Amino acid sequence: MKIKNIVSLSLLCFAFGNISAQNPWPKTTETAKPWTRWWWMGNAVDEKGLDKQLTTLHKAGFGGVEIVPIYGAKGFEKQYLTYLSPEWMKMLQFTTNKAKSLNMGVDMSVGTGWPIGGPQVDEQDAATKMIVQTYTIASGEKFSDKIILKDEKQKTLKTVKLDIVTAYNEKNEAIVLTDRINADGTLNWKPGSGKWTIYAVFVGKTLQKVKRAAPGGEGYTLDHFSPDATKDYLKTFDKAFGNSNYGIRSFFNDSYEVYNADWTPDFLNEFKKRRGYDLSPFIKYLVSNEENEIAGRVKSDYRETLNELILNNFTKDFTNWAHSKNSKNTNQAHGSPGNLLDLYAAVDIPESETFGSSIFEIPGLKRDTADIQKSDMPDFNMLKFASSAANVTGKKLTSNETFTWLTEHFKTSWSQAKPEVEQVFLSGINHVFYHGTTYTPADVKFPGWLFYASVNFVPENSLWPHLKGLNSYIERTQSVLQSGKSDNEILMYWPVYDQWASPKGKDVTFKVHNVEKWLVPTPMYENMNKLSKMGYSLDMISDKMIGESTSQNQKIQFSKEGSAYQVLIIPELTYLPESTLKSIIDLAQNGASIIFQNEPKDIPGNFEVEKRRTQLKSLWNQIPFQNQAENVKMASIGKGKIVLSSDVAKALEYLKIEREKLTDTGLKFVRRQFDGGKYYYIVNHTSKEINQNITLNNIGKQVTMMNPENGDYGLAQTHNNSVRVQLKSGESLIIKNTEDIYTSIPNWYYSEKTDAPIGLNQPWQLTFKEGGPELPKTRTLDKLQPWTNFTEDASTQSFSGTGVYTTTLKLKKKNADDYLLKFDKLYESARVIVNGQDAGIVWSLPFEINIGKYLKKGKNTFQIEVCNLMANRIRDMDQKKIQWRNYHEINFVNINYKPFDASNWKVQPSGLDGEIQLIPIHYSK
Repeated sequence: MKIKNIVSLSLLCFAFGNISAQNPWPKTTETAKPWTRWWWMGNAVDEKGLDKQLTTLHKAGFGGVEIVPIYGAKGFEKQYLTYLSPEWMKMLQFTTNKAKSLNMGVDMSVGTGWPIGGPQVDEQDAATKMIVQTYTIASGEKFSDKIILKDEKQKTLKTVKLDIVTAYNEKNEAIVLTDRINADGTLNWKPGSGKWTIYAVFVGKTLQKVKRAAPGGEGYTLDHFSPDATKDYLKTFDKAFGNSNYGIRSFFNDSYEVYNADWTPDFLNEFKKRRGYDLSPFIKYLVSNEENEIAGRVKSDYRETLNELILNNFTKDFTNWAHSKNSKNTNQAHGSPGNLLDLYAAVDIPESETFGSSIFEIPGLKRDTADIQKSDMPDFNMLKFASSAANVTGKKLTSNETFTWLTEHFKTSWSQAKPEVEQVFLSGINHVFYHGTTYTPADVKFPGWLFYASVNFVPENSLWPHLKGLNSYIERTQSVLQSGKSDNEILMYWPVYDQWASPKGKDVTFKVHNVEKWLVPTPMYENMNKLSKMGYSLDMISDKMIGESTSQNQKIQFSKEGSAYQVLIIPELTYLPESTLKSIIDLAQNGASIIFQNEPKDIPGNFEVEKRRTQLKSLWNQIPFQNQAENVKMASIGKGKIVLSSDVAKALEYLKIEREKLTDTGLKFVRRQFDGGKYYYIVNHTSKEINQNITLNNIGKQVTMMNPENGDYGLAQTHNNSVRVQLKSGESLIIKNTEDIYTSIPNWYYSEKTDAPIGLNQPWQLTFKEGGPELPKTRTLDKLQPWTNFTEDASTQSFSGTGVYTTTLKLKKKNADDYLLKFDKLYESARVIVNGQDAGIVWSLPFEINIGKYLKKGKNTFQIEVCNLMANRIRDMDQKKIQWRNYHEINFVNINYKPFDASNWKVQPSGLDGEIQLIPIHYSK
């Protein structure tokens, strides 16, 4: 029996006074619910279809949509609407009005396909690149060549120009010859002696077009480094939107995938203004493959300039423009050559993305290597760039493009989605967007219109009836993760100059798909992994953020809205700007704790190197380090401390920065603080069950357990600073610590013992409720088995939909506190109905559900409605050569980007298999 804490809580009234009755779950809004990217194929939408799909999405538990127009389906060209045309804007207005009536939100991309661009991007505003040609000339020789562009494609462009001409002799002495080139390309210069190599840099165009563009969205991609290009691009939206935002909550920009864009027409002037010297005499070091100190310094300055241009000329202007429309903006900074932290921080909603499938130790979790991306796997620390920027600067939401290419088409179950989205939550992200949902006209047959890289979150998906299970879980979790502020204690500096100073290559782009090159090999990454496993929580911080942060009450804080941190860690690095070191020392002077893993070796860049190097050394020498212990030096600076140690964990221990010991069990967590308390979101991704007391750094006067999967809650058993936790592999839990005492909260159910399981081994009836291509016949089963076992019936091999297993059980006595219905093998999810009452959805591991309150002594009827994957029906269609994919541009590809063909797939097991057990449970007294 569950014991109420009425007496003890009444006594506490006198002690604490502030007592109230309250459901511990935060109030949810449409933002707490999952949103989905909504592909408008060919913009072939109409009011009837928009109304129907929005209503369907609302009923399934979605809080909003993100409109992204893309290429269309063949045969529907007459229904296409031109992007941003009056007809298109009318459909947008209808969409936002309908969504508002359903308490849903609407976002939209500022462009079609990706990256942004379109017909409004003329040649001048198009993505720009350097084109380098070299020539040789020696004294006494006649230079008969002409310095004109040789690229035939570029010759037809009107905006191509010669930007830099510099000659180098064998001693690397440079002469800038840009003003010595005549209009016809002839060189008006002769060397006095020696052999010279001439580098000619032309301003060219990448000629990249928008990928997957929708009708009316075709055209060049944008020059993100040019303020004029950004302004010109957004004028098209100003014209279409006028003085209204048409109900758009946030304007969205996809990840930076502009290839070979490494220049802009005004780059030379911008470089000199920002870096303090002319790049022209150093152009050889930028464009050649020489690996020397000067090359590294010049390239660092070049990359830093690109960073500032995309930050100031695109990202900030994009934000200001969205605000002028009384809307927010959302941006995926990754893929760009800029400092991701600053780029994410410059927008209202920083957005990351996951691509591919992660490895988890959860027993029974499907991960077929044939159905996953071979090269890409989401990286936890990569996700933290977006959430760090939000947490440090005080953004309420961090979003994520979630489930892109999670598995092969038609093979993703909701149980596979759960740990993947949990990893996203654990990284600090709290606003997920599914990838995605495709608009489909009502008269299009199964499987409807589909996008080539998405999990199919569409009503045509045979798993759709059970999607509410996943969506409700995400809604409850996000309602907590969107409350208050992040509660991480550590700031980790990102030594981006170590990346920028590499003499290899030219531009450096920080992509999701190449973290093994730029992120994984770094000491910062190693520290982040180590500290996370130890139980520390951290965010990353940039030079710019450090420079704008203050220290008060021994905490480091960027802004009042942002989180406050106990310590700043400078991981092992080579390059540190002297200005950043000064800011760090200032923070310490005002009470901050700082850890350096090593002494910075040098300053980055090629401007006044010796002067700045001396400043760096002088600042460092001002820190009065004293030996404290082996491998630990400490200096008191003003009100704060600076520790020098190669062992970051040891330094944290010396500073008495407490870790969360719960990670010793293998559990993962993320923590939030709110007025009067803290939340812990805890996940068990280990292969074992956790049943023990776990120590928490923060225990409130009242500790409430909350189950995000079903909404249950109750008062926890606590002892000193520990809480009793029972979590099976694959399960999650929220612990709410409050200083206030709330009445009417029952005790949490703790399972103390179980009686012998009752096997449901009696005959079952199997019927089919909905799906296709046809419903298999009803059958009586002597034992539970998948319907795909009946190979003699072709309809069972091709069916995707809902099968209903029904049986009765006579319960001789009902003397347990509860009963757990446990599935052996479930393909893929199930709704459990006991005695006509809906007991809930079983959709994630472990496949089990508490049903005690629905049982009665005597005869009990069980109906288990099982939904299977779409795969078998698609396999059948491909075997019969039924045409279902017929799209413009990229038609339809498999997970390896080869033409999709399911005809050789094996039949995916569908239904129930093994044994179902009814387990009597006895709870704590």
